[in-house]
Amino acid sequence: QVQLVESGGGLVQPGGSLRLSCAISGYSGSRYCLAWFRQAPGKEREGIVGIDIRGGYTEWVERGRFAISKDDAKNTVDLQMNSLKPDDTAMYYCAANFERRYCGGAVWEYTTWGRGTQVTVSS
Repeated sequence: QVQLVESGGGLVQPGGSLRLSCAISGYSGSRYCLAWFRQAPGKEREGIVGIDIRGGYTEWVERGRFAISKDDAKNTVDLQMNSLKPDDTAMYYCAANFERRYCGGAVWEYTTWGRGTQVTVSS
């Protein structure tokens, strides 16, 4: 069974940085797209940035503050977040679709989700 497990969340001050990691287990194929989403209290889940099997990525929120990277050897996909703001406070989720090579930023496109890791930006 394929599993996604996020880590790295926590409390960070405004202006700070945080790096989240998603460990992928139970999958060894060559067809997938991966993404990071977030959901703040009372808001819909939104796509932040996605990456495809070739390493191409697409940002769906404010450009320049979020970067996604994957390590095929370690089976991980990371999210580097910089210049964090209180509005970035949310539960952050790793998501995947192992039947497609390319995906967009819509929740319905992803079939496998992690349980999330909480990020709180506050002084």
